[in-house]
Amino acid sequence: MGNDLGKTLIVVGLLVAAVGLFLTFGGRLNFMGKLPGDIRIEKDNFSFFFPFGTCLLISMLLSLIFWIFRR
Repeated sequence: MGNDLGKTLIVVGLLVAAVGLFLTFGGRLNFMGKLPGDIRIEKDNFSFFFPFGTCLLISMLLSLIFWIFRR
């Protein structure tokens, strides 16, 4: 039980650190939201934005990180 709790705390700590880094340096990531596949529709009184390409990139990175920790 202690072994699983230790791994969980490490993963949670790394996720908190990653969120902190993103909040600190996130404004410098100019490509986020401008990737191919991101949907942006702007009309006169309407705007719609869905970052599909960005969601795919983040999903792949998180899957890779969790795969590495699972091994």
